[in-house]
Amino acid sequence: MAINFDKLFGVHPQMLKLRGKRTELLADNLANADTPGYKAKDIDFKTVFKSAQSNVVPVELEVTQANHIMPDNHVAQGQIKYRIPTQPSIDGNTVENQIEQAKYTENALQYQASLRFLTGKISGIMTALRGE
Repeated sequence: MAINFDKLFGVHPQMLKLRGKRTELLADNLANADTPGYKAKDIDFKTVFKSAQSNVVPVELEVTQANHIMPDNHVAQGQIKYRIPTQPSIDGNTVENQIEQAKYTENALQYQASLRFLTGKISGIMTALRGE
């Protein structure tokens, strides 16, 4: 009897990839908090989550020539959105430190939750395989 890891783990492996990409975006936002004209970005999580739940396979880009840049297929560019600031700054920067830090912390907690879920599933499989 084969183990179907897609059914066993659900959407959590995809969510770990998504949360990792979101961590990069939020860290970029925080790093550019004082850069004039920088626009804060975030992932449209609802869209990505719905596509992961419905098992829609995202379009994979292909490198056809050596000069092409390798695509990042974890998150499509259309799913990355600019954040609308509550108080725009004079220099055009839309990063609000307190909001970015809160989003970063929230994302880190959700990443840990998915990681713990996967760890629990793997521990359960290991226990079953050992016959304990």
